Amino acid sequence: MNWTNILNALLQTFHMVIVSTLISYALGLPLGILLNVTSKKGLRPCPWINLIIGTIVNILRSIPCLLLIIILIPVTNFFFGKGSWSGNWYSMVIPLVFTSFAFIARMVEQSLSEVSVGKVEAIKSLGATDLQIVFKVLIPEARSSLISGFAVSVISIIGYTSFAGYIAAGGLIVEAFNLGYYGTQTTGMWVCIILVILIVQIIQEGGLLIAKKLDRRRNLS
Repeated sequence: MNWTNILNALLQTFHMVIVSTLISYALGLPLGILLNVTSKKGLRPCPWINLIIGTIVNILRSIPCLLLIIILIPVTNFFFGKGSWSGNWYSMVIPLVFTSFAFIARMVEQSLSEVSVGKVEAIKSLGATDLQIVFKVLIPEARSSLISGFAVSVISIIGYTSFAGYIAAGGLIVEAFNLGYYGTQTTGMWVCIILVILIVQIIQEGGLLIAKKLDRRRNLS
């Protein structure tokens, strides 16, 4: 069992997931807010904006990650060069972002839609602006659901890294597959699998714990 390869695969997974998550939320969070605000029951209903953004989000969510990898080859080549497809973790960042930010946008939209309309109307009647309502009412009230959605999103991105093997980008899941498929180091395969399970469990349970604490504080207030 080669611990150096496993450690490298672990670092590749962390790099892919962390960078992709940050960029995906930078895109998905504002889109999710915009989808909520422009919906029929939103602060500023605007059917045509909602339709355009919703259609783009739905199209991206409909395309499997593996196909996005192929479709986005020119984009990845433009940013990182053709050599990026030879075992570099960052070659997966763009496909992971396009696969994830649309999903995140819908998660954010759904979380914000759970906020009581009565609270929004009460704050609005006091003369609060739309931005104040979004950042002082909608997001704080939906924080528990947003944290839960964050955990789900990160776990989904970890799952998407399994496609990194098609472009030799590496990662724990790809390392486990290679070790098991070629039958060279089954012990190493199980070590990789256990590491993936542990990472997922930590993210899932950590997200639930934080969400419960935030929800409890909201109920007490």
